[in-house]
Amino acid sequence: MADSKHNPGNANLLIGVVRDGENPKSAIQENGVPGWHSRGYLPHFESSEATQHVTFHLADSLPKTVLQQLESELKFLPTEKQDAERRKRIDAWIDAGHGSCVLRKPGIADMVQGSLLNFDSQRYRLLAWVVMPNHVHVLFQPIHGWTVAKIVASWKKFTARKICDDRQDNGEDAGDSVWHREYWDRFIRDQSHLVQVIEYIHFNPVKAGLVDRAESWRWSSVYPGNANLPIGVVKEPENPKNAIQENGVPGGKP
Repeated sequence: MADSKHNPGNANLLIGVVRDGENPKSAIQENGVPGWHSRGYLPHFESSEATQHVTFHLADSLPKTVLQQLESELKFLPTEKQDAERRKRIDAWIDAGHGSCVLRKPGIADMVQGSLLNFDSQRYRLLAWVVMPNHVHVLFQPIHGWTVAKIVASWKKFTARKICDDRQDNGEDAGDSVWHREYWDRFIRDQSHLVQVIEYIHFNPVKAGLVDRAESWRWSSVYPGNANLPIGVVKEPENPKNAIQENGVPGGKP
């Protein structure tokens, strides 16, 4: 399984892909609603057979005023073009590096990356990821009855705790929200879409001007130094607590 995270050409990457013309079957029921569901602002899709590309970002990376302005501008576009344009503009805004960008700290980035690896093969199959200064991209397939919503909530809850601890250690106010309450998700349609998403995830640091080569960004599944990173381990020397516990949170579950 380790090889499938780092080799886009690996056949194992096709596990869970929904092929052209097919609809995801056996949708996981989340709060009584199979398939599509929403917690308010964004709709989400749940399926035990679909590989998902999820993006979640820091709360201060996309202010409410920016979203309101965006929505007012999108109203002048045809309905069928609004979703794509919304995603395009939000990606561009976040990639510009707005907000505190606390994930730029090596120790924090290591911790977030470790949280993604922690339940790989137990709750999901992790295929690709990148930890950016103010957001995270993850490509994975839920397994064993776990939903995208619960998996993402687990990542956000655990990492928010750690980031709040870091704020307190640096004399900052730990009371502010860490993550934006919503996340973006898109299920993989076919093999071509899969390759496209993997390339997008791996080249996000290059697009944002952080590195010249995708392989140079240390918090990504394409970084050579992560090829043999054990599940659940945070690399030294950035964080002396180099292993996230089996349950993801010391003394409890995420």
